[in-house]
Amino acid sequence: MDAKQLHILQHSLGLDHYGRGEPYRNHFVTGEGSKDHADCMGLVDLGLMTVRSGSALSGGDDIFRVTDAGRAAVPANSPEPPKITRSQQRYLDYLEADCCMSFGDWLKWKTRVAAAAREARYV
Repeated sequence: MDAKQLHILQHSLGLDHYGRGEPYRNHFVTGEGSKDHADCMGLVDLGLMTVRSGSALSGGDDIFRVTDAGRAAVPANSPEPPKITRSQQRYLDYLEADCCMSFGDWLKWKTRVAAAAREARYV
């Protein structure tokens, strides 16, 4: 499997290019003559995808689905994510908090919470 085919499998499952995330879909729609069709057919030949003929819903394009072997191949072939700095991790934590504060306000709040926790340990 080449890098383009790996990307197709990742995209089909809704994962990032490191194979991370929770799969939330399992399909890839492309038609004969498109730039991805030959790669998808190669994945079918490898047993990593299945194909169904298109319908009106897919605009006549073929519908590809990732097999269990394809699901297993994604983490085995995906590159390791890069190491991130403490600052980058802090910003990712802020994004995950999904709060209505600005990043600066969130940092101040986080500092106050950490200080209160330290104080509570020594009381």
